[in-house]
Amino acid sequence: MPNASPLTALIVIADEGRRYALDQPLRKAGFKIRDASNGAEGLRVATEIPDIIILDLHLPDMSGFEVCCRLKAHASTSAIPVLHLSDGPVESGEFAGHWERGDEAYLTHPVEAVELLSSINSLLRGRQAQRQFSSFLEAAPDAVVIADQGGKIVRVNGQAERMFGRSRDELLGQAVEILLPERFRVKHREQRASYLANPTTRPMGSGLKLWGLRKNGSEFPVEVSLSPIFDHDGILVASIVRDVTERSRIEAMMQDSEVRYRRLFETAKDGILILDTLTGRITDANPFMSELLGYSHEHFLGKELWEIGLFSDKAANEAAVRTLQDKGYIRYEHLPLETSQGLRVEVEVVANAYREDHHRVIQCNIRDITERSKLEKQMQEQAAVLEDLHRRKDEFLAMLSHELRNPLAPITNAVQLLSLQKHENKLQHQARTIIERQVGQLARLIDDLMEVSRINTGRIHLQLERVGLNGVVERGVETTRPLMDQHHHELKVSLSSQPIWVYADPTRLEQVVVNLLTNAAKYTADCGTIAIAVQQEGNEAVLRVRDSGVGIAPELLPRIFDLFTQAERSLDRSQGGLGIGLCLVQRLVEMHDGKIEVESKLGKGSEFVVHLPIMATLPISPTSPKHIVPGSHGAALRVLVVDDNLDSAQSLGLLLEATGHDVQLAYDGPTALQATLDYRPHVVLLDIGLPDLDGYEVAKRIREQPALKNIVLVAMTGYGNVADLRRSGDAGFNHHLVKPADFMKVKEILATVPEKAI
Repeated sequence: MPNASPLTALIVIADEGRRYALDQPLRKAGFKIRDASNGAEGLRVATEIPDIIILDLHLPDMSGFEVCCRLKAHASTSAIPVLHLSDGPVESGEFAGHWERGDEAYLTHPVEAVELLSSINSLLRGRQAQRQFSSFLEAAPDAVVIADQGGKIVRVNGQAERMFGRSRDELLGQAVEILLPERFRVKHREQRASYLANPTTRPMGSGLKLWGLRKNGSEFPVEVSLSPIFDHDGILVASIVRDVTERSRIEAMMQDSEVRYRRLFETAKDGILILDTLTGRITDANPFMSELLGYSHEHFLGKELWEIGLFSDKAANEAAVRTLQDKGYIRYEHLPLETSQGLRVEVEVVANAYREDHHRVIQCNIRDITERSKLEKQMQEQAAVLEDLHRRKDEFLAMLSHELRNPLAPITNAVQLLSLQKHENKLQHQARTIIERQVGQLARLIDDLMEVSRINTGRIHLQLERVGLNGVVERGVETTRPLMDQHHHELKVSLSSQPIWVYADPTRLEQVVVNLLTNAAKYTADCGTIAIAVQQEGNEAVLRVRDSGVGIAPELLPRIFDLFTQAERSLDRSQGGLGIGLCLVQRLVEMHDGKIEVESKLGKGSEFVVHLPIMATLPISPTSPKHIVPGSHGAALRVLVVDDNLDSAQSLGLLLEATGHDVQLAYDGPTALQATLDYRPHVVLLDIGLPDLDGYEVAKRIREQPALKNIVLVAMTGYGNVADLRRSGDAGFNHHLVKPADFMKVKEILATVPEKAI
């Protein structure tokens, strides 16, 4: 006997001498001995679970057989092997039947040491086998329920207890069908009886799908298999029960998914083809494919895609299949297909490769895009038309502004002439002031039209430099002061106490200020209040323009900066304008990397807030232009005025003569060239848009004459964008003025020309 781990033997014998006779050989064999002199004491000590019990059949309080039955009935002691002792042979067949169980043996007094140890060794080997079997049962992932031939449960594992919610004591001795709902009990009983009739033909039984019943009455799906266990009492049947709740749920989901897929496959309004990935041949087609092309379902089966017209030839088809095999996805647009009636259908194809039941397949979704393609073509044509209209609109705006500036130029000149009159009466002064103000308004409207066209076509280029925001606001306020005075507005100006420098185009930034103040004045009733403030907030320069005007309706706020958007005008008071000013403001602010916001409530005024980035570092200031020493303000210059607009030429000539200059007029290009040679003017004020020979060509020819190289050429035109300025410079012009030219600028240019330049 191994003695590395001492075994414990319980000796239950009333006679002390007999106990001692057995005690000695067992101790020598390495056993630890516990003893008891009666059955009750033996049952108590047995709860300590000895490795073997030596039990006398004749005890003072109860028979050894009764003690054994109690031991076997209790779960904790049922597996302890028992060696029975008696004074002589036992006649009872009932006793002998029990001693054939495999965990019990029988000896008579007196017992020889060798026979004793041999019997104990045999019982312990049987117990080890039982322990191994028990370990196997407990480790099993499924519930195991062992029943005798009558269907009574004799053993269960822990998984069975957990699965059915019943303890071992509640299960042992019960009919195995207690674990099944009533409707499945007969079926299981018949299967078990059939199995017991011939268990060797199917040693592992056959899976049976049933439902299990928990103690709380809930049911769950199970799969039951039967297995035989050969015992001394005959064949026992082990029912191996597997909870298939999760598997059943997954199977149900897969079945539902298959049903849904088939329903989608059958009812989809796109064509669907299923292909074998290896061969590229069609294995299934949905009804819409037949509807789309007019062929039967069988027509598609076994064909490759090129055979139904999706690809031009077999090589293109094979290349597509290889791409699918490698990448698992392809997409084609605008593939042509032909119906059985010879009609052309344009389709979009999206194909995916995936696994289906351990086999790779390809699914091709085919969508009829014939109508969509027609719409796309129409949209492309419409976009081309809109683009052409947009271009023609810009050309029209440029031409319109040019044509409007032509009549404005002589009107402006005439107003300047009137202002030179020394004996102007009050009525004449009022009339001239009105004309001057309205001409200025017309000039601003024309400028706005041109600005929008320039911004939309990207023709505006900012001349960025270090700019003080306070100064920009002051100039904007000065420009709009007459408008404020006209409507008796109270204008509150709050400048920053410290200089705020921004990297900006001062002219464009002043335009932002002027447009915001003008907009506020237009929509504020007479005697209202307008406030403009400049301050620094963090790393931003913030400009606020607030008014007490009519406000902006909520539905108009989201598009207040859109082109041609205006507040609704009333019949009694038109605000004027074209709905361009705020659009220009937003575009110019964004070009300076800034943003503009607006808050307003109808009837409670509006506030526009401009955010501009403050200069992080001061850029290098551009080189200052060379200072040109002006000639004597009183010097009389020879000035040639060239303009095909008779009123414009004559009015400008009269202005120049009134300021002491000698003037000649020309109305076309060839005449201007000849007059230049004959008259030798100091300055030529030259219109660009001349008949026969335009101003650019006239300027080039003048510059070709060495004797005329010092003549100052001033372009007078309705075009004033960057490209126009560049072109006039290339033609040889010294200055570029946009009609109606401010006569003060003309005078400034004339003042820079030396009297003896020619």
